[in-house]
Amino acid sequence: MNIGNATATPYPGNTVGQAQARAAQAGTQQLTEAELKRVAELKATDAKVRAHEMAHMAAGQGVVTSGPSYTYAYGPDGRAYAVGGEVGVDTSAEQSPQANIDKGRRIQAAALAPAEPSGQDLRVAAAGRALQAEGVRELARLQRDAVTSETPRLSVWA
Repeated sequence: MNIGNATATPYPGNTVGQAQARAAQAGTQQLTEAELKRVAELKATDAKVRAHEMAHMAAGQGVVTSGPSYTYAYGPDGRAYAVGGEVGVDTSAEQSPQANIDKGRRIQAAALAPAEPSGQDLRVAAAGRALQAEGVRELARLQRDAVTSETPRLSVWA
């Protein structure tokens, strides 16, 4: 699941090598006001992205398949800042209807845990709802079949 409007482009006009070289010179060279503003924006985005992915991790017990992976952009200070991220979530069906109901609920909880779910988060939550609904339908069918097979049939002979 990834965060909404973040882009993974490096700082305009800087290649990774240029950004790293600039960082090495940071002790002798001050950043401009615009560069300081960009660094502050990147720091805020980084914190938001990391909190977003950690929310998925905290709520995704049993369905999270991998820890967060991040997409980075380099700031004018030469540092890498997370601007996007994702956490793997298992949305596959289970064997029993009750297991699908439970897993669907956990998927939804993991997907919707961040304060601002992304479009991808909403799609994963929808997959969880679908899995839960399928489990409910299958459980109802099994219960209906069990009642039907246990009900004695009356025969009327005329």
